[in-house]
Amino acid sequence: MDAAQIGQLRRFNRTVTARVGVLHDRYLGRDRPVGEARLLWEIGEEGRDVRQLRERLGLDSGYVSRLLRALETGGLVTVVTRPGDRRVRTARLTEAGRAERAALDGRSDDLARSLLEPLNADQRARLVAAMAEVEHLLTAATVALEPTDPDHPDARHCLRSYFAEMQACFDTGFDPGHSLLPDAGALRPPQGLFLVARLHGEPVGCAGLKLPPDAPAEIKRMWVAPRARGLGLGRRFLADLETRAARAGHTVLRLDTNKALTAAIGLYHSAGFREVAAFNDEPYAHHWFEKHVAAPPAG
Repeated sequence: MDAAQIGQLRRFNRTVTARVGVLHDRYLGRDRPVGEARLLWEIGEEGRDVRQLRERLGLDSGYVSRLLRALETGGLVTVVTRPGDRRVRTARLTEAGRAERAALDGRSDDLARSLLEPLNADQRARLVAAMAEVEHLLTAATVALEPTDPDHPDARHCLRSYFAEMQACFDTGFDPGHSLLPDAGALRPPQGLFLVARLHGEPVGCAGLKLPPDAPAEIKRMWVAPRARGLGLGRRFLADLETRAARAGHTVLRLDTNKALTAAIGLYHSAGFREVAAFNDEPYAHHWFEKHVAAPPAG
């Protein structure tokens, strides 16, 4: 990692935290610090499960509980358990909480104007464009790729979404029962693995890896949710699975794809895969790719 890049990022963080006022214990001139204010905003008009709040903000359960207790004491929030499942708690704004959230929204708009006002039109456009790029890249860095059992609800959600999208875009439709991998259980260790990408705790992509003992490794069921496209997840999946295949002792990584998936085909070419003759009889495949991989350096 480049030390100059790390230094620049730290300077950016110091500038932003000071300029937007998060160092004050009365954020935006109200009676609460930024943590409580942000929680009010995330709860929103419809309310939100406490688990979702933790995952979206990246906070531990104890800290979120303390923030919620402070907001409850102030009469701004109520926290109730879901009927039939007391493990699920939902936070909702009271009338006073909605009024406080509206006041914070107004002052946040004022703060944004104060940041833009001293700049000329060109500088404003540059700042807003730069902030959009920073937000995009930070969102990409927030996504976590984690090995997950194919029967986990997040994995099943991704596979159902993948099947639905293939059904819509393939000329012949798509029936997973006719594919060469009808059972995602084949992607469990030791014969394989299944990765799920999560953004703020929500599943936004998946990719499987077959690790047969006497044949090349093979990527299966790679999918990225439309709302997460453009974050580089496809390339991250390929790089991660390549590393895992090499660590498992494989020197060749393969995949097949349908002619309708033109963006994926372009990605495979740019990632160093070369098109080869058909190596299986997958009924939905028109293109077959492989790449020679090397074991990563020790450590």
